[in-house]
Amino acid sequence: MAYNSLSEFIAALDRNGELHRVKEFVNPVLEITEITERVARNGGKALLFENNGTQFPVLTNAFGSDKRMELALGHDISRDAAGIISKLSERISGIRPKRTLKALSDLLKIASYMPVRSSKKGLCQQVIHLNPDLGILPVLKCRPFDGGRFLTLPLVHTVHPDSGAVNLGMYRMQIIDKQTTAMHWQRHKTGASHFEAWEKTGKKMPVAVALGGDPVYTYAATAPLPENVNEYILAGIIRRKRVKLVKCLTNDLYVPYDCDIVIEGYVDPSEEMIMEGPFGDHTGFYSLPDLYPLFHVTCITHARKAVYPATVVGIPPQEDAWFAKITEKLFLMPIKTLLLPEIEDLHMPPAGVAHNLAVVRIKKSYPGQGMKVINSLFGAGQMMFTKYLIVVSGDIDIRDYRKLSKYVLENTDFRNHILFTRGPLDALDHSSGSDSFGGKAGIDATLKLPEETSETYGKFHETEMQDKESFETEDSVLIIKDFLSYGIPVAFITLNISGRFADINEVVHLVMKGNYHNRYRLILIVDKNVDTEDAFMVAWQVLGNSDPLRDHAFAGPSCLIIDGRIKAELFRYSERNWPEIVCSDPATIKAVDEKWHSLGFRDFIESPSLKFSKLARGNSAKVDISASA
Repeated sequence: MAYNSLSEFIAALDRNGELHRVKEFVNPVLEITEITERVARNGGKALLFENNGTQFPVLTNAFGSDKRMELALGHDISRDAAGIISKLSERISGIRPKRTLKALSDLLKIASYMPVRSSKKGLCQQVIHLNPDLGILPVLKCRPFDGGRFLTLPLVHTVHPDSGAVNLGMYRMQIIDKQTTAMHWQRHKTGASHFEAWEKTGKKMPVAVALGGDPVYTYAATAPLPENVNEYILAGIIRRKRVKLVKCLTNDLYVPYDCDIVIEGYVDPSEEMIMEGPFGDHTGFYSLPDLYPLFHVTCITHARKAVYPATVVGIPPQEDAWFAKITEKLFLMPIKTLLLPEIEDLHMPPAGVAHNLAVVRIKKSYPGQGMKVINSLFGAGQMMFTKYLIVVSGDIDIRDYRKLSKYVLENTDFRNHILFTRGPLDALDHSSGSDSFGGKAGIDATLKLPEETSETYGKFHETEMQDKESFETEDSVLIIKDFLSYGIPVAFITLNISGRFADINEVVHLVMKGNYHNRYRLILIVDKNVDTEDAFMVAWQVLGNSDPLRDHAFAGPSCLIIDGRIKAELFRYSERNWPEIVCSDPATIKAVDEKWHSLGFRDFIESPSLKFSKLARGNSAKVDISASA
């Protein structure tokens, strides 16, 4: 269904028992984030903070469950919208459609969802501020080492100066002063591409930022569409109603008629860029300061009863995990139609924060097909940012991680069935030695045909071993957690990175000395403070902290070791720093503890940061090298 404002969506959440109203004063600086994280990580409701020191209520955790995503986007989205998106993708890619009445019907349906421009004023323009002050908005400071307050759900509208192509993107915006923000569009994003084009013209670049409105707009801004596809077509398809757009007051861009707040302005490409950040990001680590353009605000408009939307990100899983689930459903069909017809399923596990790990299942019919899929996906759209890619085949549920782990280990000879390569990485990846570029690993775990097998494939020696054991080494304490009791030859090992064990070759020597390479097919190394009883935490640490090329080694014929420890010491003499993990500070935790009883919740929820803070190694957004040993 289509909503005419964020307030309509909030009313739907309320009717369905999916909303908790907080009437007590809560500070947008740190406190709203801490409360939201406690609730969200425990499967709680959307939160509406009605008393925050401004006239605008703050909505958080609005998308943080399957039910709320259904309310936001519709119950049949994966079935109906995916088919239409596939047809749309065919048209854009130049594939000639079949000349049938159904094909014509599909095209007419797509046309009916195209956005339409209105000459009238929008609901978003009921109140106008021509002398704008961003201080009227309850913009959150989310984390203690953030560089300031950040808009976290901005719908950023740009236009290409030559082609006139418009784009809707989502790029965080740090408040600099009452009329200026930083604009964090990364080099791979369409907003940055438009910026480069405007730079060549020598003119100022118009930008409009919308907040709120139909929640479909928020999802559409995050969707991995081709650069020449208008995101409001996708929004119209999902909501089954075309999006009505109205012209901004101080530039020529168009924004949704029914959004809650609009911030109009421009970016001047001739200006020097500003240092933006740090920011506690969705990877669970801080993204560190870097240079980005300044956005100058010329006007703020809003609806009379506008609501300010925000999202809280940090150590996964967070609210963004539900966006990834929808993307899996919507974009499987276009990938299958346009690129790889053998693909049957796609999954991005939350521990991989969308770009560190993807798993695909294919229908396999010839040798080498798994590697073919790996090579294709490493060069396909947003999939090019994937760091670890696993391809499987046959009857396997790729969302059952225990079964998937066993399956992968039974069908993979790591020395022969992994493609190690280099390529583009997400700008938020911190593990590689270079910005946005580093190692990748594609694992062909498909059922092997006779032409693909080798002598070492699948061999390991099962030996009796305790579920967890530890012993003293020359330099540190080694703690092992394994899964042999489940028939899965995997071990997690905690090992200090100090001294000689900073070298992965020394780790290999230690593993072989203890005969672990004959017990396990896969050994994951993590830092001493990582809880090896928490498999999700180990996976998140290894996926985030490893460069597949640099941080892998083999022990014996069939044991793969991946080093998921921090590499701050390795970066000591480089321009890159190792980021700190994201968690709340003790003062904020204490303040929220003390007011919890007045927030209307039935039960007390402990701060997740009490557990996460054990992984911290300093007092800033980057790891303190002296504390990392």
